[in-house]
Amino acid sequence: MGVKERLEQGIIRVPGGTILVAKLADLMAWARKSSMWSLTFGLSCCAIEMMATAASRYDLDRFGMFFRATPRQADVMIVAGWVSVKMAPFIKRLYEQMPEPKYVIAMGGCASAGGPYRDSITIVKGVDQFVPVDVYVYGCPPRPENLILGILKLQERIREEHRAEKNGLPRPVREPIIIPETGATG
Repeated sequence: MGVKERLEQGIIRVPGGTILVAKLADLMAWARKSSMWSLTFGLSCCAIEMMATAASRYDLDRFGMFFRATPRQADVMIVAGWVSVKMAPFIKRLYEQMPEPKYVIAMGGCASAGGPYRDSITIVKGVDQFVPVDVYVYGCPPRPENLILGILKLQERIREEHRAEKNGLPRPVREPIIIPETGATG
């Protein structure tokens, strides 16, 4: 295989290592997909499952997820648990402070639709009432495997959006991704 063929594949072997050649746009898309930093809201019991997902057994670091405490460095907002009416404006403000492109994961039945508190006047009937949600991870509380599946589906969406931009096509319509309770096994 000649140098031209190796350059077309993007891999060049040199003494002592390998050089990877890629377009800057492709490299940026790979970095955006593979290093999503999360702004988290652990508001109730779903937060324990979110913490378990980040712990050593499931290890979200291998998917490039890194929890941040500031909206200005976050790509993804994970809302885990119920949201009170008083908390909603603050979550919306933090969402608006996140840089573009930004994504939202609603984790658990409470964040998705109000859960067992849906008849309460103090609980919001889902975070989609005030921020656009990209991924709904259902369960009460959802298992860590379901959250990981939701993150992987979100990474696929990011890859599709980049592919459309690269080919000069309009961005695909952002339909919500729904991960059912049996998402990890189904």
